[in-house]
Amino acid sequence: MLKQRGLIVDDEQEALQTLSSISYFRLACYFRPMEIDKQTHEFREGATLGQALALYKFDTALRDMVFGATRQIEVALRSCVNHHFSRSHTPFWFTQVDMAADGHLFAENLSGVDREIHRTKEDFIKEHFERYDKPSFPPSWKTLETLSFGTLSKLYKNFFDKAEKKAVAEDFGLPRHEFLISWLESLTSLRNFCAHHSRIWNRRYALKPQMPKTMSGHKWLTEFAFPPDKIYPQLCCIAYLLNAIDSQNTFAKDVKQLLRRYPLVDAAAMGFPKGWDKEPLWK
Repeated sequence: MLKQRGLIVDDEQEALQTLSSISYFRLACYFRPMEIDKQTHEFREGATLGQALALYKFDTALRDMVFGATRQIEVALRSCVNHHFSRSHTPFWFTQVDMAADGHLFAENLSGVDREIHRTKEDFIKEHFERYDKPSFPPSWKTLETLSFGTLSKLYKNFFDKAEKKAVAEDFGLPRHEFLISWLESLTSLRNFCAHHSRIWNRRYALKPQMPKTMSGHKWLTEFAFPPDKIYPQLCCIAYLLNAIDSQNTFAKDVKQLLRRYPLVDAAAMGFPKGWDKEPLWK
């Protein structure tokens, strides 16, 4: 069928093996950039299966890179939230409705915490419940270690103490906690796409991070003429947060090397503007 639509298949045996290990509908979104008709799915002249597989491999490598980076951000966020919120209030701040900005969201968040803490297999949680039956939850420094990135970001967003939320944001080099909330929401969505092996390279994202025009903490951007719903601004957020967490991180270098390794990939389709690699953040 692909050949009838104009796709060049150099090695049919390899193609059959590929389609048996990667489903057609998983590969379909990597065929689309080479189609001249989105209804009949006919391919432009010169389109090859190898080109589609290169896009697939690029996207896989990008997902792995982003997933690893957001994992590092999640671990740092847990530690930072724990430090500020528990020190200024109580180790059980997440269980107290008077410490929430929105009571309805508090109930939803606490329900999520309850599910995740009873789903975990961590020994330190099991040992805690063997020794204590009150209060209902372990202290913050134990509980937060079991939470997903999404639940953690929701707890941060709904905490009532704006001064402490700002202190957390400043630890990541952000001048306002609203910026960090926006970044965490968009990165949680991006990480979910990665966890489900979904395409991320040229997707349009509903959750768009706020992009401050100036930063005082670390090197940032000077130009903002790029689409806000592409992956480029999210990669900028990741690079900035990692610079705040670990000055020796190689994320910026890894992104540039990945794009060089796959010259077929259209960086503009990912939202990368011209001259992006000359920006202070990416140097």
